[in-house]
Amino acid sequence: MVDSFQNLKKEILSCKDCKKLFGFEPNPNFLGAKNSKIIQISQAPSRNVHLTSKAFNDQSGKRLREWYQISDDVFYNTKNLYVTGVAHCFPGKDKNGGDIKPPVYCANKWLEKEFSVVNNRIFVIIGREAAKYLFPKREFNDLIFNDQLINNKPAYVLPHPSPLNIKWFKDNPSFLKKRLPNIRKKIHKVLDIKT
Repeated sequence: MVDSFQNLKKEILSCKDCKKLFGFEPNPNFLGAKNSKIIQISQAPSRNVHLTSKAFNDQSGKRLREWYQISDDVFYNTKNLYVTGVAHCFPGKDKNGGDIKPPVYCANKWLEKEFSVVNNRIFVIIGREAAKYLFPKREFNDLIFNDQLINNKPAYVLPHPSPLNIKWFKDNPSFLKKRLPNIRKKIHKVLDIKT
């Protein structure tokens, strides 16, 4: 019997569709397993992830693991997290030094396929771009401060943990004080972490 998950993984890792768009060799990033408990969806890998081929191997990833209050070993255990994004590859930098927005083409090609073959229990959505793709008509803060559903499974939206995302946290102090602890409890429950 053909393993649809392994086929999908192979297809994603060999995808070079955006080479002309980027102007450099794409490096699709992949972390996860067929039975990962959490599907985590973000914008796109950073330049550091592009260079190291290790998901969330940057300052945003460090902060995210602090938010989750989990170790690197727990985060990188594919039984726990399936890490994907609106784009699977670093899209390059814009003229202001920020990352270029992820090409929606990538999400249109892969996300539904990923959702159909991964037997996850919850979704965690990271940042405005991923939230906008999955919930195009919804207001970002409303998505963050209320529980959502994707394919009838619980979904939780987080602001981007980037060190550059200072203003949002200043404007929304209740996220770190109230909302994040609530989401963390749900993540810990799924990961069977006693708190």
